[in-house]
Amino acid sequence: MTEFRNVQMELMRPGQLRDALAKRSVVFIPIGAFEFHQEHLPFGLDALNAHGLTCLTAHRFGGAVLPPLYYGTGGSHKSYPWTIMMNDEVEIRGMLEQTLTRLQELGVKVAVIFSGHFAPEQLEMISSIAERWRQGANYMKVIDLAINMPLDSTPSPDHAGVFETTVLSRFEPLTIDLSQLPSIDKVPAIDPDGDSYGLHRHDPSHVLWGVFGEDPRKYQPAEAHALALKLSEAIELSVGSALAD
Repeated sequence: MTEFRNVQMELMRPGQLRDALAKRSVVFIPIGAFEFHQEHLPFGLDALNAHGLTCLTAHRFGGAVLPPLYYGTGGSHKSYPWTIMMNDEVEIRGMLEQTLTRLQELGVKVAVIFSGHFAPEQLEMISSIAERWRQGANYMKVIDLAINMPLDSTPSPDHAGVFETTVLSRFEPLTIDLSQLPSIDKVPAIDPDGDSYGLHRHDPSHVLWGVFGEDPRKYQPAEAHALALKLSEAIELSVGSALAD
């Protein structure tokens, strides 16, 4: 993502970071998970999407973006191949809370925790961190957001389906390889009652094992830019409201 190098904090020098935050005092904290997303997608998809969307938002509206955190908690994929999921939130919460403390000490006005992994446990974790922060004697504002935010558009948020594949193709298209899945014409997805979110998708013999959502073989790369922009604009609305308060 060379187009976003100007907002990635790990690539900045001190003067560059000071200049960026003087223009808009917002720091994004992208988090995800390291988990199986079928054969066509990379393990780091959740964090890659969170990082890409927050970089796009900072690039368009201002602010800076911390490196993504590739560890998450919750969900039904813990036992899948090469998935490394924390059993609870303790370790992740500690890192996030210390990050918020340091950002406030450094004078940041708004911090945004943005999760590309939206298992209920992960969403509850970032929500409780933000709420606990708001209840404290803190001047920095903290927003918790996730990639499954409601949008008036399709596709709907999913796991390794059309939605996640489409978002990723905006930022890391070379990591997607649909040739790793059988042809949809030769091996269509058989879903009882057409339910693409059913528990049968946990069966390793299913062609879309571990995919929950619309068949990713139907995804259209040309739709990636528009979907990413809608998500970025939704993030910006929340940031703008926090800065205006």
